[in-house]
Amino acid sequence: MQISRRTTAMRLGFLIASVLLVAPNAMAQVSDKPIRLVVPFAPGGGTDLIARTLGLGMSRELGQTVVIENKPGAGTIIGTDIVAKSPADGNTLVIATFAHAVNPSLMQKLPYDNDKAFTPVILIGKGPNVLVVRAESPFKSVKDVLDAARANPGKLNYASQGNGTSAHLAGEMFDNLAKVKTTHVPYRGAGPALTDLLGGQVDMIFGTATAVSSGLESGKLRALAVTGAERSQVLKNIPTIAETIPGYVMESWYGLYAPAGTPPEVIARLNAAAKKAVATDDFRKKVEQEGLVISAGAPSELDTYVRSEEARWRKIVKENNITAN
Repeated sequence: MQISRRTTAMRLGFLIASVLLVAPNAMAQVSDKPIRLVVPFAPGGGTDLIARTLGLGMSRELGQTVVIENKPGAGTIIGTDIVAKSPADGNTLVIATFAHAVNPSLMQKLPYDNDKAFTPVILIGKGPNVLVVRAESPFKSVKDVLDAARANPGKLNYASQGNGTSAHLAGEMFDNLAKVKTTHVPYRGAGPALTDLLGGQVDMIFGTATAVSSGLESGKLRALAVTGAERSQVLKNIPTIAETIPGYVMESWYGLYAPAGTPPEVIARLNAAAKKAVATDDFRKKVEQEGLVISAGAPSELDTYVRSEEARWRKIVKENNITAN
């Protein structure tokens, strides 16, 4: 009886010790709190679509609710700053875009250190922007746009989803390489920008492929050119801007970041969930048909890519005197 009690006590002790050893790791992997996925743009644009589709997939994989929070403004800085100052527990993420790599060059001062405030989770994918006009626009080609811009400097305008975004810098590069002058009209997201484009308040937009795809499919928008080095596999009949303006190349991208200091095991869990989410038929159908090439590698892939983009655009911004205004 004494031996039996002693054995039971020993087994109970081992069990308690095992639970104590496993508990910290389990807590790092599982949380009852919902994940906040901050989108630094207004609802309705390409980034919002990707975030919501990704969030649904990650929610299924993690067993946690993923809540999308749109925090537009200041060229993505408002939403990004929220994540920079959030607890490093894996429960707050930001979907970063082109602006994340360009803002350090455009802005004199950021409220966070772009290189130290975040931990990379995953590079979701990359793709070209598309120069589009509304269907009834007189412009049928890049040459038409250039002719109008040269005839009336500053009169032609283009919308963007905010200062420092891909649509903004695509227009700035267009002006600089073509030696023309157009007027930039920034909005708080691609949704409002496209609404005004369709309403005739602005002439064109160098929108992300994801943002403009529905307008192209419905026939409300007309694509004039893509911003990539080569023609898109999806928009095969649409020329590149470089075919008219030599040397013109830019691309958009989407990635996930967590606050700096987020534990490696938490980053690994988020990365694995995101990989599975972007591999689903639902995600691929919504983004690949719009020209986004999925990456979904290790966190280091996002870090390496964005650092190279920062360096490339710092040079371009400086050489061309591009500003955020």
